[in-house]
Amino acid sequence: MSQRLRDNIDSRYFEAANALRSKKARRRIVAYVESYDDIYFWRTVLGVFENEERYFEVMLPSKVNLTRGKKSVLMNFVGEHVGPDMIACVDADYDYLLQGVTPQSKRVLGSPYVFHTYVYAIENYQCFAPSLHDVCVAVTLNDHRIFDFQDYFRQFSEACFPLFVWSVWAYRKGYHNRFSLTDFNRVTDPGGFSVQSPEQSIANIRRKVQTKVRELQRQYPDNKENYLKLKDELKALGVTPQTTYLYMQGHHLFDTVVAPILTKVCNLLRQERQNEIYHSAAHKTQKRNEMSCYENSLQDVKAMLKKNNGYVMSEQFRRLQDDVRRYLDKSL
Repeated sequence: MSQRLRDNIDSRYFEAANALRSKKARRRIVAYVESYDDIYFWRTVLGVFENEERYFEVMLPSKVNLTRGKKSVLMNFVGEHVGPDMIACVDADYDYLLQGVTPQSKRVLGSPYVFHTYVYAIENYQCFAPSLHDVCVAVTLNDHRIFDFQDYFRQFSEACFPLFVWSVWAYRKGYHNRFSLTDFNRVTDPGGFSVQSPEQSIANIRRKVQTKVRELQRQYPDNKENYLKLKDELKALGVTPQTTYLYMQGHHLFDTVVAPILTKVCNLLRQERQNEIYHSAAHKTQKRNEMSCYENSLQDVKAMLKKNNGYVMSEQFRRLQDDVRRYLDKSL
């Protein structure tokens, strides 16, 4: 896409287009997002605000060269480009928690026409613990609660929180090359998780976190006051020891933590249902037909997790909706 064409695709273009519409036509608001997966999420966010006066069109930054990603959205459409009729919608990543320390964080937090997720990414919303049992039901068609997801991710978050504060500190100070997100993810990986004894996984994470925290304390012995101050600030931003998992790197949480746990829980639920069919069927033909019918109804764990929208119950999602509501009230 040429620079001239890109410069023309800004909020003023859509404002002019809306000004030419008839009085009965609805106002079109373009919302640019980072990737294909984000289109459905932001449609969920914005769709509830559509009415007879306005509608949203959610799209990628460019239909010409297929550029994607947060940097593409921010570099091409933040500043003079966005406005009442063109908004940018991005993952918060650490930019929300950095609170303007970096140029990108300033771009995300400084514009009334840029909206962010508050949690790290849309994957964190998809992994919202109170909704994970519903995902299991969608996958297995078995509503038996054999695992307490909320309790596990509360304990998981509490175990990770002390090291999470260090992670945000490292990125605020520009020390991410010394303690990166990859390093944090490696320490908090709940490998060896067992549905029957999840406490062993939590105990292992606590041990690894404590070891890494002691190492960082030795490396930065004068950081205690800054650490405690940052911990209080993060809590004020909404990060509690019980909800740390929502602010961790989204892809890691989805692929390495939640999906494997869900898979193990779903495997047990599927086996339980199959055993019920096996023992309840009156004869072999009925057994075969029932088993075939059940197995054809099963769904893929990751596919169902991506479609999970139970996050609409979360406080973070409500904050995001409040931001959109304020923007619409001001742009009327």
